[in-house]
Amino acid sequence: MSKLILVRHGQSIWNDRNLFTGWVDIPLSQKGIFEALNAGEKLSKFNIDIVYTSKLARAIQTALIILSKVETQKTPLIIHFNGKMKKWSNYASNIEPIPIIRKKALNERYYGTLQGLNKKEVGLKYGEQQLKLWRRSFDVEPPGGESLKDNLERTLPFFKKKIIPDLDDNKNVLIVAHGNSLRAITKYIENLDEQQIIKVEIPTGTPIVYNYENKIFKDKVIL
Repeated sequence: MSKLILVRHGQSIWNDRNLFTGWVDIPLSQKGIFEALNAGEKLSKFNIDIVYTSKLARAIQTALIILSKVETQKTPLIIHFNGKMKKWSNYASNIEPIPIIRKKALNERYYGTLQGLNKKEVGLKYGEQQLKLWRRSFDVEPPGGESLKDNLERTLPFFKKKIIPDLDDNKNVLIVAHGNSLRAITKYIENLDEQQIIKVEIPTGTPIVYNYENKIFKDKVIL
């Protein structure tokens, strides 16, 4: 049996300011750092074999903070796939790593022209119903951006191709990503329909653990 652990990054500075963030590379707030530390405490006894994050700083920060609390002799190691960084990574081949793999497929929804705007002000300008459609519907895209459906179509192929095989190899996998990329994965794991998934909220800094055995996800636990 292996474990899949999902963690939405800790609160970011723009989360705190109620701004649409999307792909803008905003770091954690002070509260977000504490949330990541708390998640690390909850996961301190878990044997984590491999970590996947998005390409965005708030997810990478959260993953590294979590790993700082995990009790292991292994060393977190960011994996590079091209250029000189890939070559230089070979110098760390004498350590037992916890590979950290960063992928754009796990990025948050791209919010297009809404990025950087205050959500309350957008609601006042366009109406609360339109704001709700942009934020909470399954297939309505914000101006120039992605819907949850678009996010799912970006995230799930990578999850099935790369992460499921790790679980099949009995590896315990930690994914640190974003509300919408994790909702895409949750929809698949829990076999939710389009109406069910739009009601799902993924809280920041809260580990969600699934046992995985014989290609079946089961025993969901929120820590």
